[in-house]
Amino acid sequence: MYKDYKSKLVTFYNRDRRMPTYSEMMKLFGFKSKNAVARLVDKFIEEGIVSKDHMGRLIADTSWDSIPMLGSVKAGFPEDVSEELTDTINIDEYLVTKKDNSYMLTVDGDSMIDAHIKNGDMVLVEKTNIAKDGQIVIANIDGEFTMKYFKKDGDKVWLMPANKDFKPLYPKMYLNITAVVKAVIRKY
Repeated sequence: MYKDYKSKLVTFYNRDRRMPTYSEMMKLFGFKSKNAVARLVDKFIEEGIVSKDHMGRLIADTSWDSIPMLGSVKAGFPEDVSEELTDTINIDEYLVTKKDNSYMLTVDGDSMIDAHIKNGDMVLVEKTNIAKDGQIVIANIDGEFTMKYFKKDGDKVWLMPANKDFKPLYPKMYLNITAVVKAVIRKY
């Protein structure tokens, strides 16, 4: 029965990307009191399945978000590959270095296809108001938001698409950087 509770907790976490409240766990586990939930949570904490933060909220064990890392694969000539668990990787920790300053956007348009960013992809971005020449940014140019390469030459700044069918964008009034693209996510 205990494994069923753990399984339900993991399923809830994977679906909602957060831990359930005690009230939600009452319904989830079919308990009639929060006291029963508290006893079960204590067992989960003892086993290291969950912990509590400084505010007393439940936190999932980091292994819940980990994916096995099985080695590497050649992208050149075919070669035998043996699966050997070399490590695990937490995608959030790998991609998101500044969680409070990061967010996801869905790409709408094809001005960045030569940078391998296409319509429907998701981009992980990190809030900032500065960028280096050549970085892909989210910028507000004259009141419109867009994603392009940030270009700078001396005091002159502009946005460069990664598609020959689009022209560079030069600000008439202003160009404000709002974020820098950190990763592109595409599901096949």
